[in-house]
Amino acid sequence: MTAFDIPCTRRQALAVLAVAWPAAHVRARTRTDSAPEAPRLALLSEARPDIDPSGYLVSEKLDGVRAFWDGSRLRFRSGLIVRAPEWFTAALPPVVLDGELWGGRESFDFASGTVRRITPDDASWRTLRLMVFDLPGETGDFATRTARIAALAAAASSSTVWAAVEQTQIPDRTALQQRLASVVRGGGEGLVLHRADAPWSPGRSRALWKLKPLHDAEAQVLAHEPGRGRLADMMGAVRVRNAGGIEFRIGTGFTDAQRRDPPPVGSWISYTHRGVTASGVPRFASYWRPHDAEL
Repeated sequence: MTAFDIPCTRRQALAVLAVAWPAAHVRARTRTDSAPEAPRLALLSEARPDIDPSGYLVSEKLDGVRAFWDGSRLRFRSGLIVRAPEWFTAALPPVVLDGELWGGRESFDFASGTVRRITPDDASWRTLRLMVFDLPGETGDFATRTARIAALAAAASSSTVWAAVEQTQIPDRTALQQRLASVVRGGGEGLVLHRADAPWSPGRSRALWKLKPLHDAEAQVLAHEPGRGRLADMMGAVRVRNAGGIEFRIGTGFTDAQRRDPPPVGSWISYTHRGVTASGVPRFASYWRPHDAEL
């Protein structure tokens, strides 16, 4: 007599299935729904405004979507696959690349919308390029890796799919600030400084910096929002409207004393920010001081 010949009631059979199902379901879910493995990438840190560019290679910080090409698949920094057209990925070289899917200055929203579509739109993708700035895992210092990228790009000079990010040497702080101002005036986001003698390494380091300008402006306080956690019983953020009529929140830049006695509703404050979005909302707005303090 086999196990299948042993008589049992319907209730007993359902009980056996109830015990077996969760374990089988978990195993199946683990196989099919496991999170993608994120690639190990170098990350930018915020540079001091007075950083000395000596020893660095400097490039424009492109406001695109970070992408990692592992030689056969194009992935987001999360590890998820970028649904690029086959003709796009077919034109990428069989080496590991780190770069930015970019469609030009002030086009982040369009680029982001294009690369996140499940079904790629050819016409939209033809406006993008993978702008390559490093070779993850490659031996040699950054100057050597930059030369290698340039050689790969020269061999694929007719490609409209990818290109090397231009890297330049800048002699001093004054020239660096002039370069930053020129990029920002043209609609760029800022600069990246990478030590020319740095080996490749994942994560943040003291070899890779982003330099972006701080702007300041004024806004009128519309309301106070309560704080949470450590800021309970204090002001957490202020709701404001700037001179252009744009409403947004400011939740950083305040001391605890200022949170206990926040700027009055109706008063004007000065805030710093790092440019604005396409809809005019200040990026990374931070409280600076009461506007009346300047009078």
